[in-house]
Amino acid sequence: MTSVYIQTAKQVFEIEANALNALSERLDSDFDDAVKTILDAKGKVIICGMGKSGIIGKKIAATLASTGTPSFFMHPGEAYHGDLGMVTSDDVFVAISNSGETDEVVKLIPFLKDNNNYLVALTGNAKSTLATAANAHLDVGVAEEACPLQLAPTSSTTATLAMGDALAVTLMKARDFKPENFARFHPGGSLGRRLLSRVEDEMVSTDLPFVSVNSSLLDVIQTMSAGRLGLAIIKDVDGYAMITDGDVRRLIEQYKEAAFSKVASDFMSLNPAQVPLGTRVEDALALVDSRKISSLLVVDKDAIVGVFKK
Repeated sequence: MTSVYIQTAKQVFEIEANALNALSERLDSDFDDAVKTILDAKGKVIICGMGKSGIIGKKIAATLASTGTPSFFMHPGEAYHGDLGMVTSDDVFVAISNSGETDEVVKLIPFLKDNNNYLVALTGNAKSTLATAANAHLDVGVAEEACPLQLAPTSSTTATLAMGDALAVTLMKARDFKPENFARFHPGGSLGRRLLSRVEDEMVSTDLPFVSVNSSLLDVIQTMSAGRLGLAIIKDVDGYAMITDGDVRRLIEQYKEAAFSKVASDFMSLNPAQVPLGTRVEDALALVDSRKISSLLVVDKDAIVGVFKK
């Protein structure tokens, strides 16, 4: 039996889903104009809002900035007391107010007009002061809030956030924003590591575990243990070869005690996977995955200069 709590949660989901569905039906040429203006703008997109609208505005600004549209959030109170000095005539100003009458936001209109800023308004009231003053009005009105008292912004903030996402994604596609572009703005994340880093940034390049073709199994094991890479590298007359932990295990399983009479050339793997210096980590990882291996030799002018580990 569904609890009353779950029933309430489902009602919230239903109300907010209906709000989003209605939102898409009200998109018009103002959305197109706003996108085109932002694409052509030489300045930044400045997002402004008070209270809950400000919190949503901060998220919209962050999404825009991380997807190729330079943007930042400006608190309307701080704007009115000096921060407007950061606004240039090349900037697009996006003002958020569900009522369209938020005093702290509305007071900025005269400056924005005088400064020749293109003004985009996100409101739930097309006849409001902010909406009528704007160059483009994006309607984020909702039929009802999910709040049973119709007081706490719920459906309206969801609708505003969704409109901001629609704006950001549309701009992202229009700019042909690619994963490597996203990675540049997120160098600390896993995607940034894969797309921006090169193998030389992560490879082991000192005290590499080299052995000769005539090295005994015991020498190979000792070298591998000291190197802590799970492998040994052999310079062969025809290039390089490799011995891995797996090669050693298979040798011992096959020959038992007699394995210790073998030398490296008896069980080394020829033509191990290699990548040149400068290879992207993304490409190195793709090679590792396709070969079902865990290590790559990194070469520079036919010399082994490092080992890249997954």
